[in-house]
Amino acid sequence: MVVVAATLVAASTLHLNGLVHGRSSHFNANHAGIAEAIIAAVLALGAVALGRWQARSVAWAAVAFAIVGFGVGLSFTTRGGDAPDIAYHLATLPVLIAMLVTLTRRPGRRPNESSTEVPSSDAQRDREASTRCE
Repeated sequence: MVVVAATLVAASTLHLNGLVHGRSSHFNANHAGIAEAIIAAVLALGAVALGRWQARSVAWAAVAFAIVGFGVGLSFTTRGGDAPDIAYHLATLPVLIAMLVTLTRRPGRRPNESSTEVPSSDAQRDREASTRCE
């Protein structure tokens, strides 16, 4: 999340300083820069929430917001942005989707475990505790 946020800060800086221009009127570099800065801030807050308070739901919401923002950005960029902008959106969107999938999964649980089973980390701890008691 932090890496994607950092790349968004760089892209925002380029757009807001007029160093990146679109190829048609559908693309406004200032609007792109502002949107990228907002998405970067939301992702950074999500990363802090996850790292500091283990708030997976906040991180999930931040990544979901970024995915929606990238989708909107991709729609504008394909109509009027330059090839590097389009490539950036197309390369980063799957990374964000992978983050969302990762945040959706419960920690310590394998994908094929049923919801009634104890997560593997708890099962391991229970086995170790029972071994010590014997």
